[in-house]
Amino acid sequence: MRLLKLPPVVCLLAAVAAASDATLDQRVQAFLQQKQGTWHEWNVPEQDGRILHDLVLKHGFTRALEIGTSTGHSGIWIAWALSRTGGHLTTVEIDRGRHDTAVANFREVGLLDRIDARLGDAHQVVPALAGPFDFVFSDADKEWYLQYFKDLEPKLTKGGCFTAHNVLRSGGGGAAEFVAYVKSLPNYRTEIETGSGEGISVSCKLR
Repeated sequence: MRLLKLPPVVCLLAAVAAASDATLDQRVQAFLQQKQGTWHEWNVPEQDGRILHDLVLKHGFTRALEIGTSTGHSGIWIAWALSRTGGHLTTVEIDRGRHDTAVANFREVGLLDRIDARLGDAHQVVPALAGPFDFVFSDADKEWYLQYFKDLEPKLTKGGCFTAHNVLRSGGGGAAEFVAYVKSLPNYRTEIETGSGEGISVSCKLR
């Protein structure tokens, strides 16, 4: 069998890309290890960040939206995965202090070029987004989860997933109503990832 011989320039570019990926991985891992145990301000626990990261990689998502940036922990996990799929994250935060801290964290970890961090009220920002999206992570006001889903559902691609945090938390506001609604939809498959115990609902669009 004759083997295809790649031009030297192609091999060189592949080697450079692999080295770049490895360097970014090391940078992100070092940053997350340094910050371990310091993610307050309504950030997700590490276990849940890993779940989001793995979902993006598993499905090869490239067009992600996060509602509720906080100071950037979940955004880092999502954008880290997107750096492997060639994707991009839009994330929305209403509080200027948390937004500014998140942007500084994204810059320090080397992922800012993958992230469009927007400061604003998601109630107004989200409906105005053009989309389409293939991955959404909602971690803002729980009583608005259902409305966020309704605003974004037409912009979610087939095979895309809408995820939401804190759906197993007792007294979680409108999270229970949201989960009941998405579970009732025949064109969605919804599962709950327990993760840290807070619960992440994963609703994937079948058609």
